[in-house]
Amino acid sequence: MNTKLHAITDQNGRPLSFFITSGQVSDYTGAAALLDSLSMAQWMLAGRG
Repeated sequence: MNTKLHAITDQNGRPLSFFITSGQVSDYTGAAALLDSLSMAQWMLAGRG
């Protein structure tokens, strides 16, 4: 059993919010849960670690 921790940070890398899912859940689920809480951004970096 494993888990995934999805996070949003500010421009300095400081965490703003987290969302945890089970390892079998799609990354789209974690991203959708976090993106709704963001204000309009000029740019966004995303990656899969």
